[in-house]
Amino acid sequence: MNIIEANRHYIEAALRHNSGTHAFEDIEKAVISGEMQIWPTPNSCAVTEIAVYAKKKVLHVFLAAGDLGEIVGGLDVAMAWAKAQGCDSISVAGRKGWERVLSGHGFEPVAVMLERQI
Repeated sequence: MNIIEANRHYIEAALRHNSGTHAFEDIEKAVISGEMQIWPTPNSCAVTEIAVYAKKKVLHVFLAAGDLGEIVGGLDVAMAWAKAQGCDSISVAGRKGWERVLSGHGFEPVAVMLERQI
């Protein structure tokens, strides 16, 4: 079993909160192609992507699920990797609870994302 399939339950759990933009197979394809990165721990998993803007490069945490302590514990490794890739910052979009979890780790809220189905 590959690393992506081994973390399928975490990925699918996180995808239930992403407004239907991706399926597991989309994430799998993006990780295999190098478009996204997978960060597994024994009891959690995060998936990131590098967003390149006109004046900034950002490691964006696209999804995460599992043990919050493990996810937060992996931030230093992810930030070091992001810095080596030339990223200026790391971003997270998610449920409101992430603001509480990450505020003690140097993250500050910069926006709120809202959506309405049509």
